[in-house]
Amino acid sequence: MLSKDSKIYVAGHRGLVGSAIWNNLKQRGYTNLVGRTHKELDLMDAVAVRTFFDEERPDAVVLAAAHVGGIMANLQYRADFIYQNLQIQQNVIGEAWRHGVRKLLFLGSTCIYPRDAEQPMKEDCLLTSPLEYTNEPYAIAKIAGLKMCESFNLQYGTNYIAVMPTNLYGPNDNFHLENSHVLPAMIRKVYLAKCLNEGDDEAVRRDLYKRPVSIPKEDMHADGSSKWETILHVLEYYGITPQAVTLWGTGKPTREFLWSEEMADASVFVLLNVDFKDTLQGAVQNQDGLTEYRNCHINVGTGKEISIRDLAQKVVAEIGFRGELRWDRSKPDGTMKKLTDVSKLNRLGWHHKIDIDEGIRRLYEWYKE
Repeated sequence: MLSKDSKIYVAGHRGLVGSAIWNNLKQRGYTNLVGRTHKELDLMDAVAVRTFFDEERPDAVVLAAAHVGGIMANLQYRADFIYQNLQIQQNVIGEAWRHGVRKLLFLGSTCIYPRDAEQPMKEDCLLTSPLEYTNEPYAIAKIAGLKMCESFNLQYGTNYIAVMPTNLYGPNDNFHLENSHVLPAMIRKVYLAKCLNEGDDEAVRRDLYKRPVSIPKEDMHADGSSKWETILHVLEYYGITPQAVTLWGTGKPTREFLWSEEMADASVFVLLNVDFKDTLQGAVQNQDGLTEYRNCHINVGTGKEISIRDLAQKVVAEIGFRGELRWDRSKPDGTMKKLTDVSKLNRLGWHHKIDIDEGIRRLYEWYKE
């Protein structure tokens, strides 16, 4: 059991989930926290990571650092997603073991599950059929991470737990129009379209000063100081006009969304209260008489889903955009259905509280601020 003065290293403490975990730990009285920005510590640099562990000697590690993105990014940068995530995991988990870290929490993603997995997805559907092609490299990296935790536990008796969150959103989210996940991208697109629709040019410029936008293929860049014609052209490239917002696909896929601060609460709950032995209920004997321990990871989600089309309509209503919502059917939908079975987490003692309507309102308020 970790005490209030245990030193806890949160890798990725500035990110969406890492920052929420950091704050959650502090609120619970765990103040001996260690974090490093990417500039201070490149987790892909094995020597730097080893030096960091030599100097800090943490009692526990939360591995929330990862290279992440939406469908477009996963399609275009496949090598980056598998290479960078494997490297980060190899370095952090390996050094945690070498330095005798007592507890480690690894954060993955429910994209580890097969494209056509039976719904809702239980932990034991892992590796039962092919993955979704668009995010296969990222999924394989995350599967490798959870298998590292599982394997270190079985061979060395460590206490490393892997949690697989569903789609996350919340404070400190990434609102980049090309590389962000569906909900923050949707909120930003609809917000900018509303500003254009209402002739609020200054609001558009303020937004672009904070988060500039580019068209890589055209080598065109727009920030708050750009010519208005350039701004309009770049925004239109991403489906944002005064009259309409165009989103990818058909809108038919369904997704499950979890507020990031609730993910943090679930993560800290697992870190403090769940041990590897608590995740071993599925052990079976194979034909050779060997006991197989598989799927010891834990799904984290709400167990509720919504279609992308219905989600978009909720965002439009919350923001108050009066224009049209359009769908670009030439773009991929991704997996049609991704609902997690969270019964294991519920049995362990944690349940979600924030549903999607309240979450959209909170995220939009955070974005405006």
